[in-house]
Amino acid sequence: MPNPPFPPPFLDQRTGDYYLEGPKSRRFEFLFVLEVFWEFLKGIRALHFVGPCVTVFGSARFKEGSEHYEQAREMGRRIALELGLTVMTGGGPGIMEAANRGAFEAGGRSVGCNIILPHEQSENPYMHKWVKIKYFFIRKVLLVKYSYAFVIMPGGVGTMDELFETLTLIQTGTIQNFPMVLIGKAYYEPLIEMLQKMIDKGTISPDDLNLLKITDDLEEATQHIQSYLKANFKIQRRRRPIWWLFEKS
Repeated sequence: MPNPPFPPPFLDQRTGDYYLEGPKSRRFEFLFVLEVFWEFLKGIRALHFVGPCVTVFGSARFKEGSEHYEQAREMGRRIALELGLTVMTGGGPGIMEAANRGAFEAGGRSVGCNIILPHEQSENPYMHKWVKIKYFFIRKVLLVKYSYAFVIMPGGVGTMDELFETLTLIQTGTIQNFPMVLIGKAYYEPLIEMLQKMIDKGTISPDDLNLLKITDDLEEATQHIQSYLKANFKIQRRRRPIWWLFEKS
């Protein structure tokens, strides 16, 4: 049998507006592809020389002085001083600011990949370099691309999105031997119970839960990351800018 035709767009008889009209024009789609390419190029050029990073995910809503803010600040300091790595975040306030701040104040390197929102999320002042990206999917690629480990502090829907997308990349072998540390046992307890239920139902493997290190001990978190790095990665020479590409370190 021949394939059925695409259903016609739904016409609102009162207003004359079309809904579910399907693909945009070819011109629109072509310009969108060019825009995505430009956003990727902008991000890669901005972050190419930031060095090996640890990305810290977490809520933008925690304020200075709160338990989770101060934990993230201390974790940023440890990443910079004890691991000697660059702290990367989403570049905004809350947990992101705290982790950047910990590295920045300790004399380490601190960078961010911010997002352009309708109600603009301004970048925090504790970064040596940052880039602003229009699309979430490009931002997530960049946050993963330059990182050798991931620290997930308490957060909301955005943090869960980042957690599970990164976990899926590790689970499927798309990226390998990258440690993920969840900090906040009490906060994440219901999530771990849900993951255990998935194991009981057979929707994930028992080994998948071993991909996560869950702790409240920042020293334990730091040592866990360090042991992974020593076992799986080698130190590389620092990349140098090429002058004729107008690159900056």
